Amino acid sequence: MVEQATPLWRPRGAWAGIVEAGQIGASGKSGVIATTLDGMGFATVIAPAGSADLESATKRMISLDLPQKGATTRSHTHALAWAGAAQWLLIARQRAGLTDLLRAISNHAAVSDQTHGRAAIRISGARVHQVLAKGSMVDLHPSVFPVGATALTIFAHINVQLWRADDGPDGPVFEILVPRSMATSFWSWFTASAAEFGCQVLGRD
Repeated sequence: MVEQATPLWRPRGAWAGIVEAGQIGASGKSGVIATTLDGMGFATVIAPAGSADLESATKRMISLDLPQKGATTRSHTHALAWAGAAQWLLIARQRAGLTDLLRAISNHAAVSDQTHGRAAIRISGARVHQVLAKGSMVDLHPSVFPVGATALTIFAHINVQLWRADDGPDGPVFEILVPRSMATSFWSWFTASAAEFGCQVLGRD
């Protein structure tokens, strides 16, 4: 009988071995909720500012305009986030079809798939602003950082991009994109910062 070979390498989520579902810090009603976003896809898209060719392509392919500085454009399946001068972050809620989409967009811009090099997490809750204020100097008050806003910033010496999603039943919602190699360091900072408010970790979405 021939023994079946077992692959030594298996796909792992960006937060595997780092984040576990449960309660962190103070007991009682959690002030913050954390959910890892392992199934999403990401790509950097670069083209000359005001590129009519790229904007026409994104409208045709995913029905989204290129966002202006500090903003996002969103649908149920995709989003585009401003990510610097003449640069955008393409966000796909599901990875299915992403390779074909990026291939098509590459006819109009420089495209780099970042899916396996990034770790995404959703942070929400009544105390989310207090937690995030411990790590970044960006003003995230709703009056200046509304739903749909995005920023490139630093948490605990880690470069991240975050954007504000639609508010949820527990309060404001932020999604944060971290370099995968820094996921452990980010999680260490976040858990220490959120502990005083109580943090419910839901695991994967």
